Amino acid sequence: MKGIVFTELLEMVEDQYGYALVDTILDQSNLPSGGIYTAIGTYDHGEMVTLLHSLSQHTTTPVPELLRAYGRYMFGSFTRNYYQFIERSTSAFSLLNSIQHYIHVEVRKLYPDAELPHFAMEQPSENHLKMYYQSERKLSDFAYGLIEGCLAHYGETATIRKTELTPDGSQVLFDIVKD
Repeated sequence: MKGIVFTELLEMVEDQYGYALVDTILDQSNLPSGGIYTAIGTYDHGEMVTLLHSLSQHTTTPVPELLRAYGRYMFGSFTRNYYQFIERSTSAFSLLNSIQHYIHVEVRKLYPDAELPHFAMEQPSENHLKMYYQSERKLSDFAYGLIEGCLAHYGETATIRKTELTPDGSQVLFDIVKD
């Protein structure tokens, strides 16, 4: 997993809970990396899971809620750091439809070893998008938060229904209908 995912998570924790909690969860997590991350480094996905569980224990916020909040936060980071990808689209659905065949292609140019989820899209109508998420990392709640952040960025509202397609959570359908 790319280091930017770790550095941004720790920034969110510091912004929302303070540096003391960042220090605490890093100290208590016994991470192979020692909790020292660079944005361009690559780290084991298990470290993210460990950090989230520790954060959950300290905040009494369930991990799925933390992942959604982090997805929303990360979308804000994307708009600042990768605006060239965002500014090409005029709507949330336009951007979401470009994830697999444009954004992920560009991400792989920047980070050839990035392990990205796969998205398949289906758009039954102008106001309805179905996003099929597939990832062995099972971070669909993070994707959910990114979708929410995307909608908010474009000033759009929608109902998002998440359906797990496999018992292990590696395949999920996001059924998004604009209000």
